[in-house]
Amino acid sequence: MTEIDTTSYPAEVMQAKQRFGIVGNSPALMESVARAVRVAPIDLSVLVAGESGTGKEFFPKIIHAYSPRKHARYIAVNCGAIPEGTIDSELFGHEKGAFTGAVATRRGYFEEADGGTIFLDEVAELPLTTQARLLRVLETGEFIKVGSSTVQKANVRIVAATNVDMLRAVAEGRFREDLYYRLSTVTISIPPLRERGSDITLLARKFAADFSERYLTPRISLDDSARALLMAYRWPGNVRQLKNVIEQVALFNAGEDVDSEKLRPYLPGYQSELATMGTVRGGVKDGAGHEYSAERDMLLGMILRMQSQIDELQQRVRDAESRHAPFVETVDQIAQPVESTRMAPTTSLVKFDHYVPAVADEVRVVAEDPAVEQEEKIAPTLEDTERETIRLALERNGGRRKPTAAQLNISERTLYRKIKEYGME
Repeated sequence: MTEIDTTSYPAEVMQAKQRFGIVGNSPALMESVARAVRVAPIDLSVLVAGESGTGKEFFPKIIHAYSPRKHARYIAVNCGAIPEGTIDSELFGHEKGAFTGAVATRRGYFEEADGGTIFLDEVAELPLTTQARLLRVLETGEFIKVGSSTVQKANVRIVAATNVDMLRAVAEGRFREDLYYRLSTVTISIPPLRERGSDITLLARKFAADFSERYLTPRISLDDSARALLMAYRWPGNVRQLKNVIEQVALFNAGEDVDSEKLRPYLPGYQSELATMGTVRGGVKDGAGHEYSAERDMLLGMILRMQSQIDELQQRVRDAESRHAPFVETVDQIAQPVESTRMAPTTSLVKFDHYVPAVADEVRVVAEDPAVEQEEKIAPTLEDTERETIRLALERNGGRRKPTAAQLNISERTLYRKIKEYGME
């Protein structure tokens, strides 16, 4: 990702980054910070949109700190963490006896934050009845406590945040359209970590240094392969997930030079994520929050078959070299990326669908040779290839099934089933 000249931004933008500990210089991130600073003095409602874990909570703080309301209260409310039956009471307060358990009059967040800013996180989780109350606050500045008939005024600026596709929520009837447009007078989109380029390694170094300083442990260092792996991983949990991973590495590999092999086990769902990025027989797999055993089995079979096919194609190309020298040079150029993808992290495996047919189309021309046609007839089946791969892995591990399963990146139960299926007991 192309970095930008940060000096082109106002001094307030750089000060806001430093004040709130925002790390990174990617263009999308810098634009988001600049947008927050720019809208802060203007008393408009703001909607902060972005995936979970991207750091949306920093931007309402920036808006409040650089606004005329900075000396009044700032209250953050997680709308998704408050039960539906009590959310109105939490936001707007209630009168004594308004419901069972209301033993005293209570001030709500809007009353407490009068003159200041309220940050409504996960605003899409609000019930429709509460959305109607919130819309009234935005339109007239008025609200009524639960169990009361007295209209009260609230001079509050609202900044909301969501990781939900709000337009889809509106279309599905889960969120009021009029409220959406009221909240999103200004929208600030926070980029996901995977789109922030070298910010990933900057954040990793910061998290590693912070962990070492806080817990007095020897600091880790990440080599080029580890940094490349960090950059290639898709980070579904964004910055929050990166912090979690780096802290684990800093704990269990304290003082070490960490390469990609040491780092890989800390990336949850790394292999399963490959399946989510490519289409397998059942379609695109969504592994979020699910058991990976079935997807892992399919992925193992897919990788073994692809590797077998690629090895077979390359062998045919080499065998045909003496008979088709000019053509072979072209095929080698095509086949080279296929060979490199086998060792590439995360996103590379899905490129097999792009490269393999290109090589296969050319090999069909070579296959016009009778000798090559004969080789095709005696080519091993895919099951034979899988069986042989498992057999070799067992031999390398002295017949021990646990390390064999770990090496093949499958569960022991799956390995036992494969051994039984192929009669390898």
